[in-house]
Amino acid sequence: MMVGKPVRQWRSICKGLILGALLTTCMILLYCLSAPEVQFGLQEVPVPYSCAHRPSAAHSIPNSSHHPSGQPICTPKVDIVFMKTHKTASSTFLNILFRFGEKHHLKFAFPNSRNDFFYPSSFHRSQVKDYRPGMCFNIICNHMRFNAAEVARVLPADASYITILRDPADLAESSFHYFGRVVPLTWKISGEDKLREFLSDPNLYYDPEGFNSFYLKNLLFFDFGQDNNLNPDDPRVDQAIQEISKRFQLVMLVEYFEESLILLKDALCWEMEDLLFFKLNARKDSTISKLTPELRSKALQWNAIDWKLYQYFNDTFWRKVDAYGRQRMIRDVAELRRRNAEMAAVCIEGGQAVDAGSILETSMQPWQPIGERSIMGYNLKKNIDKAHRRLCRKMLTPELQYLSDMGVNLWITRLWGHIRDILHW
Repeated sequence: MMVGKPVRQWRSICKGLILGALLTTCMILLYCLSAPEVQFGLQEVPVPYSCAHRPSAAHSIPNSSHHPSGQPICTPKVDIVFMKTHKTASSTFLNILFRFGEKHHLKFAFPNSRNDFFYPSSFHRSQVKDYRPGMCFNIICNHMRFNAAEVARVLPADASYITILRDPADLAESSFHYFGRVVPLTWKISGEDKLREFLSDPNLYYDPEGFNSFYLKNLLFFDFGQDNNLNPDDPRVDQAIQEISKRFQLVMLVEYFEESLILLKDALCWEMEDLLFFKLNARKDSTISKLTPELRSKALQWNAIDWKLYQYFNDTFWRKVDAYGRQRMIRDVAELRRRNAEMAAVCIEGGQAVDAGSILETSMQPWQPIGERSIMGYNLKKNIDKAHRRLCRKMLTPELQYLSDMGVNLWITRLWGHIRDILHW
């Protein structure tokens, strides 16, 4: 008598899996077919110097020059390439960039129909919404697979190139959690601790040509447009790192995010108020796998190129901190933390992030990974004074909603979200 119920349950599960697989396949095809045709014959027209409105009272003085008060007296740099790497607090930094761009009435080079530049395809300028040769843009910052030559045709030649890196072991854990369900290579991994099983012998589950396999190995290097399957000792690895070093004026580190922002402020002549932030797109602690020393070692060995990349720019980062001044850095980080704490008290109900199910406003609910509700968000305080109301809402708005507010068409991303809601993924 009890046999019928398990059989029906298995039939229901199988039907769900088949339906999910079919819908996922359709969405992937639609996602790929939405990519614009690359126009190889685009006319070469020089990019203007800048289309930014420049404050008339400002003068272009080296960033090292200061008033007696210690405040910079140079012109803020507004032409910016931000290479948005995956799972590196880049959504938090994007919110800073969006607010800065709106403050200075800057023109963003956005993608169309999606929230990325048709990643993992290599970036091409034709992927920019409404692009025409010779058009002027100030900021490009959405996810892309970096292509230096094509990016250079979108922004002025003197644009500042910024990016951010994360410890590759922690990045591997985060990427595995967030993207694991869209990487078929992981579906055959058994057991509850799939990351441990994967790291025990990655080659059992990894195929360089596998669909979305790049999420599993040297993801940072891949994001920079490089071959993530090279041998770490291949000369092309060191050559690529040197090219990145020459191209990017500042490589920030997730582990020292506030120090990174202070270096950014100094390099671009921004103001402290431009750096205010709340941590966005963060996972709740209970979903984060605590890496043992053994697993951390295995993760770094498997992601050896990313580890090489990270170590190189960790060294350059601290050289910049030394040049800035350690004590000065300590004072400025303390000031940034004080201001952020003040804003949290003004803006955030309860003063901290909450689980996804506790976020009351739809407009404040962040995008979740498939099968999870692990990304936290915020509830906006009621009755915020008029002076802070607009800033609070902007600081707390997740990336996709902010992009929509700025006029970006995200119909493919939103369609995929609706399908996931129907399937309860």
